[in-house]
Amino acid sequence: MKKQTLASLLAAFMLNLFPGPAPVRRAEAALSSAQMVELLKLVDDRQKNNGDWRAAAYLEQKEKDKVDTVYETEYFRRSSDQKFMILFTKPKSSAGQGYLRIDKNLWFYDPSVGKWERRTERERIGGTNSRRSDFDESRLADEYDPSDEGDDKLGAYTAQKLLLNGKPGQDLAFPVIRIWIDKDTKNVLKRQEYALSGRLLRTSYYPKWKKIYSPSKKGDTWYPEEIRFYDEVEKANQTLVLIKSVDPNPLPQNLFTKAWLESKSR
Repeated sequence: MKKQTLASLLAAFMLNLFPGPAPVRRAEAALSSAQMVELLKLVDDRQKNNGDWRAAAYLEQKEKDKVDTVYETEYFRRSSDQKFMILFTKPKSSAGQGYLRIDKNLWFYDPSVGKWERRTERERIGGTNSRRSDFDESRLADEYDPSDEGDDKLGAYTAQKLLLNGKPGQDLAFPVIRIWIDKDTKNVLKRQEYALSGRLLRTSYYPKWKKIYSPSKKGDTWYPEEIRFYDEVEKANQTLVLIKSVDPNPLPQNLFTKAWLESKSR
């Protein structure tokens, strides 16, 4: 048998043994712009509370050549005026620190210096890989314009894959996002976040979702029980977020103020 024939047979054998990755399944027809916007609105609505929200979050930060850091926080939000606050309760060195979003401005307070500093939406919460928007209500339909990238398989899940570009005038942690939405539940499974240059900055996974009844919404609200953030620039850095002790009942009217947050560090 000629060498060329042997080589051809060997190549065919290897191809059958290691067929390579399965092709991504495309949707029969691409979603229209209106359909994509409606999908984003559905994703947003599932996480919307239409009222006040209080929860506790555990954050675990891993960084190369550093000891793991663990934080415990409480965070609060109000749908009516998009106010948001996060208060660190542990460790002792960070207790009393916090972030406050009012009038679309994000402020950071450090009780050790008794000073407020304005921050951008790109601010890493407590130096972790998380951002303010990771704890707030989802506003994808208001903040981004979507493009259809077809269906994709993530393990046992079939996801709708969309590319999202930030709308003009929005202060966003990430101007470009690629998102995978479970076609059955409409929960987010995965996100990849990019700089305007196209550089991948962070990959996020949402393996666990939970629903509770919201009195203000008069219906169910979904939230991610677990989020895993992977830094794509500093590859060894990652953050685990566990959300627990959720309470959707009304909060005191004066809670979203600098005075209230300052009082928690005295």
